[in-house]
Amino acid sequence: MSRVLVTGGTGFIASWCIVALLDAGHDVRTTVRNLARESQLRQTIHAGVRFDDARLTVVRADLESDEGWADAVAGVDYVLHVASPTLRNEVVSEQAMIDAAREGVLRVLRAARDAGVRRVVLTSALGAIAYGHPNQSAPFTEEDWTNLDAELAPYQRSKTLAEKAAWTFLEEEGKGMELAAVHPAAVIGPVLGPDDPPSLRIIRGMLEGQLPACPPFGTSWVDVRDVADLHVRAMTDPAAAGGRWLAAAGRGLRIVEVSRILRRQLGERAAKAPTRELPLPVARLLSRFNPGLRALRPQLGKNFYATGAKAERELGWKPRPIEVTVAETADGLLAHGLASA
Repeated sequence: MSRVLVTGGTGFIASWCIVALLDAGHDVRTTVRNLARESQLRQTIHAGVRFDDARLTVVRADLESDEGWADAVAGVDYVLHVASPTLRNEVVSEQAMIDAAREGVLRVLRAARDAGVRRVVLTSALGAIAYGHPNQSAPFTEEDWTNLDAELAPYQRSKTLAEKAAWTFLEEEGKGMELAAVHPAAVIGPVLGPDDPPSLRIIRGMLEGQLPACPPFGTSWVDVRDVADLHVRAMTDPAAAGGRWLAAAGRGLRIVEVSRILRRQLGERAAKAPTRELPLPVARLLSRFNPGLRALRPQLGKNFYATGAKAERELGWKPRPIEVTVAETADGLLAHGLASA
């Protein structure tokens, strides 16, 4: 088996990638910004898989600095670059977010190339594919790119530009190293520990009755365990090299549909979940004053539905039914005290 570097090991997707790799027999090295989190990280991974602690190494490296990356990639066969830079200032400009995302990706790619890594799997996002296309009706595929000329949230713009920079680097400076990009849709699923992944906060908000009505838009969804599985397939399958791979399960769902699934699956424990969708004109009006809706303004009234058919067809990927994932997400949040019914 291989030795694999996973960046940002304390993250939601990264921790499940580590679980999947260890379960498949690979040895794993992972980066954290602060080694004080190593004990908690190991506890989290042990909650997902039984393994010999010697097979997991934790090292310090920060995407905002060159320090530590040469050691992090030394001797590894593959890199799963899952981490995103965390800008620790309370308010940052869009350009600062873009620069941090792009430079973080390039920093890892340079170190991987110089160390002779075979292949890097980049965690991109649906946000680099599906945004800025107002008249899209068919599901988005890997052939699509987010329209950078449209009104976009800083996150979608930064993920798009970071991925474009990665492909340009590979073509111009990769020196034979391979690259594959995984594009998760909205990621939900069970938690391994007490951390509160940002992608699960909408489920928590539904359970706790924080949303009187759901914002009017839809997206594709995917189980975090299936995202991890697709990363491993993109790492090992010869067919994955040079490709973009969407991780999206089944058809897309409106936010209100997810909330209604919660009610059906959890019964009284999800009694506070909303069953109505906010009318679009009302949502647009409220977005002028409500910070949460303001951040969603480019998404209001749209459906960001995508298909994972390419990964299913070419890599043998088989995602779970999203209805099951919704229920298991809520169960995990409640069990770990991250949400209250």
